Amino acid sequence: MCRNLSKYTLIFLFIALSVIIFLFRNINSFENWNCHTISALYQLQSRIQTSFNPVSLPTFYQNRSFCSHLGQRPSAEDELEERYLLDSILWPVSSHQPWHLPLRLTTDPGHSLFAILPSKSGRKWHLGDQLEALVQVHDFQGRPKHYGGDFLLARLHSPEQGAGVAGTVLDHKNGFYSAKFPLLWTGSAQVEITLVHSSEAVTVLQRLREERSDRVFFKSLFRLGFLSETTVCNLCLPPDQQPLCNYTDLHTGEPWFCYKPKMLGCDTRVNHAKGGYLKHLITNNEALLFQSGVNLKVYIHASGPDRITVLPPLKDNVQIESDTQYPEPAKIGPSGYYYEDRWKPVNGFQIRQFNDSANVTQCLRNKMIYMYGDSTVRQWFEYLTDLAPDIKEFNLHSPKNVGPFMAVDSAHNILLKYRCHGPPIRFTTVMSSELRYISNELDGLTGSPNTVVVLSIWAHFSTFPVEVYIRRLRHVRRAVLRLLDRAPGTMVVVRTANLQALDQEVSLFNSDWFSLQLDQVLRAMFKGLNVLVIDAWQMTQAHHLPHALHPPPAIVKNMVDMLLSYICPEKKSHIK
Repeated sequence: MCRNLSKYTLIFLFIALSVIIFLFRNINSFENWNCHTISALYQLQSRIQTSFNPVSLPTFYQNRSFCSHLGQRPSAEDELEERYLLDSILWPVSSHQPWHLPLRLTTDPGHSLFAILPSKSGRKWHLGDQLEALVQVHDFQGRPKHYGGDFLLARLHSPEQGAGVAGTVLDHKNGFYSAKFPLLWTGSAQVEITLVHSSEAVTVLQRLREERSDRVFFKSLFRLGFLSETTVCNLCLPPDQQPLCNYTDLHTGEPWFCYKPKMLGCDTRVNHAKGGYLKHLITNNEALLFQSGVNLKVYIHASGPDRITVLPPLKDNVQIESDTQYPEPAKIGPSGYYYEDRWKPVNGFQIRQFNDSANVTQCLRNKMIYMYGDSTVRQWFEYLTDLAPDIKEFNLHSPKNVGPFMAVDSAHNILLKYRCHGPPIRFTTVMSSELRYISNELDGLTGSPNTVVVLSIWAHFSTFPVEVYIRRLRHVRRAVLRLLDRAPGTMVVVRTANLQALDQEVSLFNSDWFSLQLDQVLRAMFKGLNVLVIDAWQMTQAHHLPHALHPPPAIVKNMVDMLLSYICPEKKSHIK
């Protein structure tokens, strides 16, 4: 009997194998099978494929030479601009290799100190003065360091008054740093200095950015009938490991590649998704440089008082606040400060308060608002639709947190749309047909005085060399210029990067240091254009709430109030 069972088992396996081979060879003939049959076969094929053909990650080179040919060849002018931008964000490099340097010789915020320097008038500070603090960093043995490169943040704040302003940090490259603050309110003001990363940690981040752009990897599902395969995708893939599918955008030349499926064609791609994060990117010694509560976003203490009292201005130091009611287009955007938890640009632009649905609806009447970018601008879409229920979201059956999204108030002729930018985008799953580059979307807009375009593009580029970000922004900038040429009344608003909570893992992929460098490039590339900027960096740095990738509602409200104030500026009253 056992022999008979063995015989039948072999016959069954032979028949099953024959059916599978037959199906593979005649796949196109079965496209019209009913859904139930296809579903069952698809599940069977998926189980077989998952067991015998797991998705594997490629082995990447430790340099990016294989990416040098990607994208359209830049012009001489573009290359010159790129060199200028890269030079402008050069960071002091530590002369010590962090994997050889013991932790005790690296920057320790616990041993480092800062001191408030005396004011020009002695011991008193007045409104309109500048406060300066001198920081000296030490290692874990308490010895002064003699080189720079540490990433510090400085803030002057008054919790009692809901006031805060970001300071400017100057690296003297000898272990000393200066933090300077404008004095913008009277009363108490406290200095706060934070070590985000030691210079040794920054060296690690620099290496990862230049050599391991694969540390976030992506994937795409390919499907035809009941057959499906998943392969790894990225902006740069080693071309000598297996054949590639080239999805370079025909209009912009923005490159994107996936490894070609073994059985299916490149035209069967269904979606795009974040694959995951690579592990074990740094050595054990380097990991010690990213310890929360030790040397990662830790306060540096003052050697003396850390608080001053700001007095009213002296008679010969009275500053006349500008009566400008709209930011000058030539400026990249106002920076400002908080007072009573409200953001106040320093150029005198008045931000209105939009606290209810009626105010929002009145402002956006007859407006079309197009938001393009990452989830930090999607927050604004969600905030507006929550605040103004009359702007009802239209069900596009889009994946949650992915989009695209659209909201309409037909009674007041309001249209609000959001769409994520093209790859690299680390959302869960985006259909391939919904992957759109911002520059192409802008070229599809007619534009008008009733059209507002909001752009936020930064967070998903932190793992790539800065040249990749420069190239993407260049395409966006050109599309913005084309839009403004054909429709000069169109308003374009750019949202900058913002600070976020960091631990060791987040630091290796989305550190504030990466964001800072991208933010500086963003501001430089849009400088001089007729665009308006909302300074999310300073708005998160100056606020008392903890940093978060998606800022808390109190900060988002200030950002959206500023956006709405751009659209509907406060009318200047003329009193005779």
